Amino acid sequence: METKVAVDLPSVESIVRAHRKLKDVVTRTPLMRNLNLSEKYEADIWLKREDLQIVRSYKLRGAFNKISSLNKEEKSRGIVCASAGNHAQGVAYSCKQLGIHGVIYMPAPTPNQKVSQVRMWGKDMVEVVLVGDSFDDAYAAAMERCDQEGRVFIHPFDDPKVIEGQGTVGLEILEDTRDEIDYLVMPIGGGGLSSGVGSYFSQISPNTRIIGVEPEGAPAMKVALDKDEVVTLDKIEKFVDGAAVQRVGENTFQIAKQFLEEVVLVPEGKVCSTILKLYNEDAIVVEPAGALSISALDAIKDKIKGKKVVCVVSGSNNDIGRMEEIKERSLLYEGYKHYFMVRFPQRAGALREFLTEILGPKDDVVHFEYTKKVNREKAPAIVGIEVNDPNDFDELMERMRTTGYKFELLNENQDMFNFLI
Repeated sequence: METKVAVDLPSVESIVRAHRKLKDVVTRTPLMRNLNLSEKYEADIWLKREDLQIVRSYKLRGAFNKISSLNKEEKSRGIVCASAGNHAQGVAYSCKQLGIHGVIYMPAPTPNQKVSQVRMWGKDMVEVVLVGDSFDDAYAAAMERCDQEGRVFIHPFDDPKVIEGQGTVGLEILEDTRDEIDYLVMPIGGGGLSSGVGSYFSQISPNTRIIGVEPEGAPAMKVALDKDEVVTLDKIEKFVDGAAVQRVGENTFQIAKQFLEEVVLVPEGKVCSTILKLYNEDAIVVEPAGALSISALDAIKDKIKGKKVVCVVSGSNNDIGRMEEIKERSLLYEGYKHYFMVRFPQRAGALREFLTEILGPKDDVVHFEYTKKVNREKAPAIVGIEVNDPNDFDELMERMRTTGYKFELLNENQDMFNFLI
């Protein structure tokens, strides 16, 4: 039987060295107490605002620390990376600052906002290549370029220098607080942030309990911890693109497993609700991955009552074009909007009867698709209904059943759901 050897944690000294290297490059982001969250959860809740970083995410820390550590010969060959966005921006910024040419591979569906930002930060020092449908496709193309041209690959998370760079987030948090931190809550994608920050905390603030957060549709670290080995997920929900990976790093897993108390999974709809609340209540703009740590607070509210909690807000690279989808997902998750496939009799007045018999006084039809087929007695229509109160849904369903309409609730049909939103 194979013996698993634990990977050594990055040392405090290595993270301090990374901090010295980065101090004139990155923004020392604020650690800010959030009054709304503190009152809601009856706790002392602080946000580490990496959404205010130069490239609007913590990824610059690891990328710059790694690239600047290359020797002269490696720098002359240039670098390559694969990324869905934030790592790419950190690499592009680092290439421009250090005068090193980089080729950045990104999946073709990457939001235009992120692609534009990469080109803006890298200027003439980077070449952006959009290829394939996923990170895995971009990664394969990047590795092929490395083999062809001898460039150095800059991994987005599973590299000691990258991990040490991300660990400087933890150094800043502990330097900026006087009281002991009871809980540290961080998002997990590939594991670079959690393994770097967690390593520093476990050595400097060992009594702090460390909680990781993943999107429900991409639980790569939780599955790895449950099975005590890194696994590749067959399928993931890519909505929380900054944290949706099919496989965490070998190194990051071996490091993070030594101190993660638990990994909380958060539904994507919950993430959307958090994004909207942060914007409406605190004027904070975050990307889906940046909302993960705050989204997890409901799941641990009993633990954190009366405690000091730090949530890492990892980034704010959110394309404004996604806001309609974010709003839609939030309404569905909160129980305000419901989609049905209803089979209507093909006769005059059928729709009027449906509206009269089914809708409550405050319900609203917000979506309707129907095409009359003359050779059928009944034909399906897609109906979206928004209720005034989520508690009204049970009454709506009861009216649907008792009045005899043939229907299917589509919220739970993932393929149709994805088509509609």
